[in-house]
Amino acid sequence: MTAMPTDPAATRMYAEIGESAAAIARQREANASTLATLARALRDAPPRFVVTAARGSSDNAATYAKYLIETQLGLATASAAPSIHSVYAAQPNFRDALFIAISQSGRSPDLLRQAEAAKRSGARVVALVNVADSPLAGLADTVLPLHAGPELSVAATKSYLCSLAAIADLVAHWSDDDALAGALDALPRDLGNANTFDWSPLVDDLADARNLFVVGRGLGLSAAQESALKLKETCGLHAEAFSAAEVQHGPMALVERDFPVLFFTQDDDTLASTLDVASRFRERGARVRIARAGAHAGDLPFAATLHPACAPIAAVHAFYYAANALSVRRGRNPDVPPHLRKVTETV
Repeated sequence: MTAMPTDPAATRMYAEIGESAAAIARQREANASTLATLARALRDAPPRFVVTAARGSSDNAATYAKYLIETQLGLATASAAPSIHSVYAAQPNFRDALFIAISQSGRSPDLLRQAEAAKRSGARVVALVNVADSPLAGLADTVLPLHAGPELSVAATKSYLCSLAAIADLVAHWSDDDALAGALDALPRDLGNANTFDWSPLVDDLADARNLFVVGRGLGLSAAQESALKLKETCGLHAEAFSAAEVQHGPMALVERDFPVLFFTQDDDTLASTLDVASRFRERGARVRIARAGAHAGDLPFAATLHPACAPIAAVHAFYYAANALSVRRGRNPDVPPHLRKVTETV
């Protein structure tokens, strides 16, 4: 039987969160040449649309890809359901599409079948994988290794952050966006020591909680989705993610006094409307916490970055430490959540 940790700093999850900044720096250096070649090919022969394929945390990264590609490149980006091929045996037409498969292990049978089908129908397949010699990498046209290194905790942390960094790097190269590229250059330094950010108010709020909403909008929706998933996995806490544009359409009816709600923000065109929704929850008596870059009194801080596209990376980086601490506080082991395995091979 695995002993329950009593010190949050003694978990594998804690150690792996701390390796994220170095892993992102390593990834950017290693993938620079491949990305430059891929970006030229995409500019010379632009895809008609983009399709993402992923499960779990990787699918939360795919949400980030959708918003970043659509806002920066203007290309429609959709999440493909792996079961369309693996269960229903249907063959969608992906001709002239860019098919981005995101998987830490690169071994899930349904993603492999879907990538094979996409390639047969004429898509360019790009694989973001942490295992560079995985089956998914073997069938892709281009492989972008995450370079996260071994990840022993069941809960993915640094591999998720590396997935976001790889997506942002791809978009920066493809769109020839010097501002985003410069922000990514500075990101490992900007992330710094996220364990010094004080998220203890959130840990206190959720120590005995049973339910909460996690809310974000635009690029921040991916942060909300990933955080809700981690709270389920590591803390046994029923957390549901919503867009700030959708949460008032029904879900708000569940909110009573002291109901906890966590908001993720980034300093872009979504900020004002997201803060407005947070105010509406406070008016209903909800216990609202807002993750926001820099020093804003009463907010949950994370590292300020040079580009709004990097904010979800910094926000989740800081959140992971809080999730790890909360898991231990609730008497759980974040490294070995019950009923979960590191690699889930869905068919």
